[in-house]
Amino acid sequence: MTPVDLLLLAVAGFFAGLVGFVTGLASIVSYPALLAVGLPPVAANVTNTVAMVGVGVGALANSTREVVDTGPRLWRWTAYSAFGGLVGAVVLLWAPAGSFEAVVPYMVAFAALALLLQPRIRALAGGRDLPGSYSALLFVVAVYGGYFGAGAGVVFLAVTLICTSEHIWRATILKSFLLGVANLVAAIGFAAFGPVHWGAAAAMALGAVAGGWCGPPVVRRIPPDVLRVSVALAGLGLAVWLAVR
Repeated sequence: MTPVDLLLLAVAGFFAGLVGFVTGLASIVSYPALLAVGLPPVAANVTNTVAMVGVGVGALANSTREVVDTGPRLWRWTAYSAFGGLVGAVVLLWAPAGSFEAVVPYMVAFAALALLLQPRIRALAGGRDLPGSYSALLFVVAVYGGYFGAGAGVVFLAVTLICTSEHIWRATILKSFLLGVANLVAAIGFAAFGPVHWGAAAAMALGAVAGGWCGPPVVRRIPPDVLRVSVALAGLGLAVWLAVR
């Protein structure tokens, strides 16, 4: 891998970190960049997961107080995310190729539609929190995050905004942290058993840390409804792209 390739990956990592924090669509930037520098699909996938840990690191460095303010339930959610990330990594490394990918476009599309309809769905639910449903769905999202992850942030936002009373700003912070946990656990598994390209992962991770750090102040300036609808529309576009691909 040439110095130009590594520079390209660092730049792609920055935009993946920024886009990933704001919209949850980091992999739609980072994964194609890894393919563009010559990595085969499976190596690009596991390298991407390792590199995208940097998004959570950068974002956490700029939003520690908001994460800590979540309280004791954060530990329970972290455990679900960690276990889900582990299961996702096992699925990727051991399951037949394509065994999970067939349902991914539909899952992302459903989550995007749920985001668009979130105010109405919350009204129908009477504004109640649904802690049991949230924990189970968080685990499922973490499994997907550990397996591939494109659009996982969209799914996470939809689940959080529908099952809890969290504001979209806090939901975005939690998305970055909890999906970062799932990525970290999966990355540890990939480091031991997967074909990680460490030079590419390091270059992209450096950019991702910077992009993740820039994410929280950007989101603070975006009106909540604009952010929600924008993420939903981007998620629908991603679902179409995944289905065609």
